[in-house]
Amino acid sequence: MSRQQVSKTDWNRVRRESAKDAPITHKRGDGPYDPNDEKATEKYLSQAIIRRPGERGPQKAPTKERITLRLSRDVVEHFRATGDGWQTRIDEALQGVVRKKRRA
Repeated sequence: MSRQQVSKTDWNRVRRESAKDAPITHKRGDGPYDPNDEKATEKYLSQAIIRRPGERGPQKAPTKERITLRLSRDVVEHFRATGDGWQTRIDEALQGVVRKKRRA
């Protein structure tokens, strides 16, 4: 059985603050549309691509190839200990070796 969550938002304050909001200052060239123009805003947002949190879009330029690679446990532990992005750091380390070899 789930408990109903109680909102911690001060809705009276939100209403007071939004009532005194002035239009957003917008000059030509500030952005793709005037946020004070309801039709322009609707048109712009209707063209938006909505993605779920964590969902990635298509890769702009496929630059990497998916492979299976066996690495020694100590190498994997070392890079994993550096946190998120550890696989990218392995790739960068290998790229450094390749660049060094090409220069030689």
